[in-house]
Amino acid sequence: MQTKVTDMAVLTKDLNIWLEKRREIKKRGLSIGFVPTMGALHAGHRSLLERSRRENDFTLLSIYVNPTQFNDPEDLKKYPMTLERDLEIARQVGVDEVLAPDYQQMYPDGYTYRLSENKFSHLLCGRHRPGHFDGMLTVVMKLLHLAGADRCYFGEKDYQQLVLVQNMVKAFFIDTAIVACETVREEDGLAMSSRNVNLGPEVRDLAPQFHRVLECADSSEGARTQLSGHGFEVEYVEEMKFLEGSRRLAAVKVGGVRLIDNVKR
Repeated sequence: MQTKVTDMAVLTKDLNIWLEKRREIKKRGLSIGFVPTMGALHAGHRSLLERSRRENDFTLLSIYVNPTQFNDPEDLKKYPMTLERDLEIARQVGVDEVLAPDYQQMYPDGYTYRLSENKFSHLLCGRHRPGHFDGMLTVVMKLLHLAGADRCYFGEKDYQQLVLVQNMVKAFFIDTAIVACETVREEDGLAMSSRNVNLGPEVRDLAPQFHRVLECADSSEGARTQLSGHGFEVEYVEEMKFLEGSRRLAAVKVGGVRLIDNVKR
């Protein structure tokens, strides 16, 4: 199902302009698919955008590097900014609109209002990144309201984020379906991530061992031992049960770069 609304992606930085356009799209009875990102697009993002194009009349991509979800200021400074390249990918895929607001528009209150989850967000990555999920949930809530989308697409690489967003949408009766999409990987198994560009050549060859160990280790403890033996700094490896089944989730650091991944069990 596809009704092309524009010939190429339109970059919009003014939220009011987008909201007026959204009203016109809704008047025409067109469905909206939404992919929220922080830019530095890769093949994983591209797969989300392509799925949105297949399943909706209009595809909206947001690019906003959200400072409130960075617990480490140095991590924010190192986050890759590739807007021109991102816009070219959006054009190639056939994205209709690219929304790129600034901090003042997204946080006119200065982040005095924020959204918190008090259980799952304190586990796994939440133990090691205080405040991260408050910032993530707050900005995703804002973006979902702005997008007014029928469907919003998230990758499974950050499975904790996906589950938190799915549960937030249910808790607040948001009329947008959260569509989970399989993790896209490099040929050697490394999960696609915007941060992979920060992996130096001396650790890039080591990084795929992260996924291999998660897949093959007999236990979480065994995975931690193997990863440490390979030279990874292990934050956590844990197995959890979800509605869709059990997963082994993990986070490590290598060469100063934080990597996350998960596999079905």
